[in-house]
Amino acid sequence: MTSSKSETLKDHGNKIAEIGEEAIITFSGIHKAREKTLKLSRDVIRNCADSIRAAHRGEFSTSRKLINRVSLLATDMVEISEGHPAIRSAGYVEDAQKEYAEAVAFLAFAEGTVLPKPEDINIGYAAYLNGLSEVIGELRRLILDSLRKDELSRCEDHMEIMDEIYSLLVSIDFPEGVTRGLRRSTDVARGILERTRGDLTLSIRQQRLEKKLA
Repeated sequence: MTSSKSETLKDHGNKIAEIGEEAIITFSGIHKAREKTLKLSRDVIRNCADSIRAAHRGEFSTSRKLINRVSLLATDMVEISEGHPAIRSAGYVEDAQKEYAEAVAFLAFAEGTVLPKPEDINIGYAAYLNGLSEVIGELRRLILDSLRKDELSRCEDHMEIMDEIYSLLVSIDFPEGVTRGLRRSTDVARGILERTRGDLTLSIRQQRLEKKLA
């Protein structure tokens, strides 16, 4: 074996070893970031669920405190995933952001305060709109609770919000890869909307009939 060929093989061997070391360092960084963001996403989802439950009970102060906690967790999640595109676009990260958007929007609707925009909570439009689509289910629950209390005017206000959300969702006509499954979420929202409209209409007619009989 010539000296030059021996040197070339040695150089290849060194390069391979160097690539291996760099790969291990890179994968270690990705793994650590993934584990941290995975835990944060779970914390975000749990706190969002607690916030929505508190808002349903009318405990808006508690709900807002939980939202503020979620804001910090979501910020940490985004910062940790910086430089790791695969993590930034991971399903569990998007799910957490969607739940964050849902909790923020529902609190605004239930409390009657200003609805934050996507940039206000540092969330992309796909996650935000998917979160809005799930708010329709929470608004249905709110309407049914109001029906039991004979608060029809409140029901109609929430029904109007549901209509506005659905009108927005059906106007977004882009591939699923861009909107992250929004079309499917919109189809589910439509079914919830129509059932709620039927329940509300029936209740209003029943109330009118009772007034006439009285």
